[in-house]
Amino acid sequence: MKTIIKNGTIANAYETYKADILIEDERITNIGNDIKCNNADIIDASGKYVMPGGVDVHTHMDIDVGIGHSIDNFYSGTVAAACGGTTTIVDHMGFGPKNCDIMHQLKLYHKLADNNAVIDYSFHGVLQHVDNDILKGLETLIDEGLSSSKIYLTYNYKLNDSDIIKVLNKMKKLNAVSSFHAENHYIVEYLKKKFIEEGKTEARYHPLSRPAEAEAEAVNRIIYLSSLSNNAPIYIVHTSAGKSVYEIIKARENGAKNIFAETCPQYLILTDKEYEKKDGLKYIMSPPLRKEEDIEILWEAIAKGHIQVIATDHCPFSFEKDKILGQDNFTKCPNGAGGVEERYALIFSEGVMKGKITINKFVETLCYNPAIIYGLYPDKGAIMPNAHADITIINPNKKSLITQSNMHGACDYTIYEGKELLCSIDTVISRGKIIFKDDKFLGSKGDGKFIKRKTLNYYADNLNKFKLGSFIDIDCN
Repeated sequence: MKTIIKNGTIANAYETYKADILIEDERITNIGNDIKCNNADIIDASGKYVMPGGVDVHTHMDIDVGIGHSIDNFYSGTVAAACGGTTTIVDHMGFGPKNCDIMHQLKLYHKLADNNAVIDYSFHGVLQHVDNDILKGLETLIDEGLSSSKIYLTYNYKLNDSDIIKVLNKMKKLNAVSSFHAENHYIVEYLKKKFIEEGKTEARYHPLSRPAEAEAEAVNRIIYLSSLSNNAPIYIVHTSAGKSVYEIIKARENGAKNIFAETCPQYLILTDKEYEKKDGLKYIMSPPLRKEEDIEILWEAIAKGHIQVIATDHCPFSFEKDKILGQDNFTKCPNGAGGVEERYALIFSEGVMKGKITINKFVETLCYNPAIIYGLYPDKGAIMPNAHADITIINPNKKSLITQSNMHGACDYTIYEGKELLCSIDTVISRGKIIFKDDKFLGSKGDGKFIKRKTLNYYADNLNKFKLGSFIDIDCN
């Protein structure tokens, strides 16, 4: 199968230019002017941007959180991703049974995803206790292609500081990345209990129970624990608060290395005023939505490279079945919202077309950086010869509307309902196959393949080719 994309403007993380792209089977084989190839299908991208397919490294498909089960499984969730311009996800696995071994959840998630996903996928490991078997098991996860694992500083399976240091020391030796949910558990639990005792049970008390200070303190602590572990690579998921950004900037100014930071569209678009609405439960997520001033700080941090990745934390729950459980007590509402379909066009519209970030920064944060950090490059994250033909074409001249009726996932609402975008997703290609065009999903269940991801040392000998900023030292040995 051969396809030529003609007349489009190609945008990568560090370059923008006009050229044609030749796709043969699953890969890009040539980029140049006026490419000709017999028997090739032609896609005319005149007036459009041709960019790498989105890489979303923070999703929660089919996750059981105890008080609810996310509504998107690996089929419906990846269909939504595909229709929104994302061609690869890395899913954060949920907790397993108490004291389970490190492979338990990986075996389960392969059963959930394999032969169901419509786009390529991988998983992050999850750590819920630490002992010698778990530390040894991190090596097994690497062998299985999981070059990252997640640690929680809150919830029932939070790790204490001494166990975190043990993990960081081990992950440093493995050249792997430790991802962190950064919130101070004890502050959150104290405030939740206080509000409930005072009868303050409405959704508007949710952000007050998880203040920016609780996140910033945890970010600060993680950075220092990394420092004690010889700058072991750390990745802060869903950074929501300006105070957290300042902690990251301050640490880098003081010489800290290997700190990666992520934010999500909801923290760039929405504020805590959403909790005042009648349906405020829809917006309950952890961390919560913040203030307008936090949004401004986050956009600036992206533009300046202090935040490297925009992912989603896609974790939608049915409003009518699950979210409504919190109507009399916000703590009973499962935390999470969707975003995997909305992210690509939403950030292009709000970020690029409104002048907050350049088109190259857009590609850098939604495609290139996540692929680099999590070991998916060079197959993913860039348009170049021999890369997977994962391509999203954006039309900047056609507006679109986000509304639940247009969504392709299983959730009964979107937190961006009624949002008009200044662009639209035109065409999405995954491994050379058109999977979305003319507002229709054209992919197939099971087309997605599990990706074994590389560790950071894969890139250490190629620093001249990989631009992650002076605050990154990926020679982790």
